[in-house]
Amino acid sequence: MAALPLIVFDVNETLLDLGTMEPTFQRIFGDKNAMRLWFADLILYSAALTVAGCYVPFTDIGSAVMKMLADTRGIKISGQDKKELTDKFSTMPPHPEVPAALRKLRAAGFRLFTLTDNLLEVQTRQLEHGGIVDLFERRFSADGVKHHKPSREAYAYVEKELGAEPSQFCLIACHTWDTLGAVAAGWEGALIKRVGNDVLGVGPQPQIVGNDLNDVADQLIARHKASA
Repeated sequence: MAALPLIVFDVNETLLDLGTMEPTFQRIFGDKNAMRLWFADLILYSAALTVAGCYVPFTDIGSAVMKMLADTRGIKISGQDKKELTDKFSTMPPHPEVPAALRKLRAAGFRLFTLTDNLLEVQTRQLEHGGIVDLFERRFSADGVKHHKPSREAYAYVEKELGAEPSQFCLIACHTWDTLGAVAAGWEGALIKRVGNDVLGVGPQPQIVGNDLNDVADQLIARHKASA
């Protein structure tokens, strides 16, 4: 019987509902859509800093991007605003289907892990608050290797820690930039089409695409049951 892949999850937006942060941005910027711009720039500059060889913790980049966004709009960010951003980011709830879908995968024999750009303590707080921390065998942070995703070093860090080859992994994420990096590294990729996320028609493609985690879980279970 073919061994099941080790499933590694992205956390922000893939498992947790980023949309719950919109009220904070509505209050500060008068525009809830500023949240999407902030998160897109957070990913942009985490990748840019990594390519430039300058590692900065994800939370520090997030704070700097929020100030930059505010500066472009002539808005003053207070200490309370920064605290609210940090608190909201650390306590985002899981998407509704996530807990049951994770349990379904575990029941089918898959081993579950996480890999996020967040600091390990932020990730732990997120997953504990969401009530799903115990569903993962181990949690990884890009901080452990000082390279943000989608750098090859981030995925290789997990391979080294678990003593497994790239072909033994499957990354589940709702961001094409993340599945692109994982597939380029030799992993299987599964993309969840969360709001504002879809397949990019160029570059390495995910092997599985679904509308939510339950859909992706069902496809993974069917795919590997058939191969077995």
